[in-house]
Amino acid sequence: MANLVYKRVSTDQQSTARQDLVLAEAGIDAPRVFEEEAGTSSRLHPLQRPKFGELLTYARPGDTVHISEMFRLVRGNQHILDVLEVLHRDQLALRIHDGAFSAMDLTARHPRTGELLSTVKFMLQTLAAAGELQRDLQRELTYDGLRAAEAKGNKGGRRPAVAATKTADVRTAYLEGRSIAALARDHGVSRGAIRTAVGDLLPDHTAIEENAPAPELPVTLDMPGKVADYLRATELEPAERAALDHGVTVRRGQGYTLRVSAVPAVHQQLLARCQPLDGAQGVPVIPAQRKARREYGNRVNALTRSAGP
Repeated sequence: MANLVYKRVSTDQQSTARQDLVLAEAGIDAPRVFEEEAGTSSRLHPLQRPKFGELLTYARPGDTVHISEMFRLVRGNQHILDVLEVLHRDQLALRIHDGAFSAMDLTARHPRTGELLSTVKFMLQTLAAAGELQRDLQRELTYDGLRAAEAKGNKGGRRPAVAATKTADVRTAYLEGRSIAALARDHGVSRGAIRTAVGDLLPDHTAIEENAPAPELPVTLDMPGKVADYLRATELEPAERAALDHGVTVRRGQGYTLRVSAVPAVHQQLLARCQPLDGAQGVPVIPAQRKARREYGNRVNALTRSAGP
C-alpha cells in the first residue's frame, strides 16, 4: 500500500517548510509526493487542481493520502465532502497530521447505509466553517489595510523589480559591458527584471518599422474571481501571467473580481485557458465556475464584436 503526500502553498512567496516539518515528524514510509505549483489558490476546487488530479490517477485501493493539515487540501464544507466522497469511492484512506482534524477518523461511515456518520459530518462542517470565517476575516483586514494605504497615496500591486531610480544606472552599466547576471547580483533581482529594464538594448531587439501597423492597445476587463483563481493555478504564457499579476482586485460582497488590463489577444488567450470550467476535458463541472467563465467570455467576445467592421 502506497503513502501519497499532497502539498500546496497559496502564493509564490510562501514555502512548504512548515508542511515538510510536520510530514517529516510523522515518519511516513516511502512517500510519493505530489506538490502543486506555487500559488495554487485554495479557492480552486481540489478535484480541479493538477497535482491532486495526478495523485488520484496514481492511487490504488488501500493507499493512504497524507497532508499536513486539512486546509492544504480543502477550503470549505463542500470541498471536504466532495473530496471525502471521491476518496471513499476509490477506497483511499486520508491521514491529517496537524490541526483540528488530526485526531478524527474522517472515513468513519454508517455500517449499513455507507454514508458519513452524522457526528463526523457535523464536526467537519463546524470546523470548516470556523476556518473559513478566520480566512474571511483576514481578507477583510487586508482589504481595509490596502484602502488605508491607498488613502495615503500608496498604490497596491507588485512593485517593479528594478526601482525607477535605478533603471538609468542599470542601463548605463549594461552599455558599458556589465553582464545581465552581474547586474542581477548587484541589485538583488532576477535576470528577467534586468532584461526588462534593458529590453530595447538587447541584441535581438527589433525596432518597429515606420509603416508597421499600430500595436493593439490594452483593454481593461473585469475577470470574475473564480476564473482568476483557476488561471493562477494554470500554466500560462509570460504575457498572460503578467496580465494576471498586475490585475487589481476589486471586492464584490463575499467574492471579488480582478481588473485585468491586456491587449485583446491576451484576453482571448486567457479565455481559452479556462475552457475546462465549462466541463471540457472530463473535468467535473462546478456551476458557479462555469457561470463565471461565461461572464468573462461575454466581455471578451464583446471586444471582438466592437473591433469588427
